[in-house]
Amino acid sequence: MPTLRSALSDLAANFASDILDVIRRSSLQELLGESGRRPRDSAEPSVARAAGATKSGRLPRRSAEEIASALDKVVGLVKKHKDGLRAEEIRITLGMQAKEIPRVLKEGLATKKLKCKGQKRATTYSAA
Repeated sequence: MPTLRSALSDLAANFASDILDVIRRSSLQELLGESGRRPRDSAEPSVARAAGATKSGRLPRRSAEEIASALDKVVGLVKKHKDGLRAEEIRITLGMQAKEIPRVLKEGLATKKLKCKGQKRATTYSAA
């Protein structure tokens, strides 16, 4: 008489081999259809790449003109707020990604178009 452990082990092994047999006999389209996904054409760009991000999530390299343009938008925005704005508020208002803001703010401080007051997240930026 087999023990409970060996009976369960045999059942699990049979079940796993039956599942593998079914998977081997089915096509890729059937498998992807059952999972709710569709097979993707290799020529089709992904959503992340269409938005400008690379496979690693990095932003594409921006030219000096693009950074200057973004800086002009930031300066125009902070001029409207006499108390200044935090980086997060600037980012949300202008609809920029969090990865874009540090370079623009650093450039603004270096060219003295912006001035800052405070530390870390409490830093507020205003027009110089």
